[in-house]
Amino acid sequence: MESKFNWKKWLQILGVILFIAGSLDPMEGSVIIAIGSILLASVAYYFKKPFWKWFAANAFGISIGVFFLFFFSNLGGFGGKSTLSWWWGTLILPYPIGWLSNIILMIKLASKKK
Repeated sequence: MESKFNWKKWLQILGVILFIAGSLDPMEGSVIIAIGSILLASVAYYFKKPFWKWFAANAFGISIGVFFLFFFSNLGGFGGKSTLSWWWGTLILPYPIGWLSNIILMIKLASKKK
């Protein structure tokens, strides 16, 4: 008998693993978290899962936040001896907000299946 490979399930598992593995060190793993959230959003969109728009918005927010995280790091950070004000840090906020929202959505979807 030939078994059918369920790539949808494996892509979703890979997205969750990347998302959680990056969460072990949120600063260094931010790129892994962004890739995992984009993968989760892509799988959710392709298979029309509930909350796919939320996953897509979170992936976008995480990507924007991670971009600014690296951008400000390249400029030398903000506050302290830097010429950038602390208010520039608000551009990084979509990253933790999107991360927390993705965690809540994954818990909600996992509890719904049971």
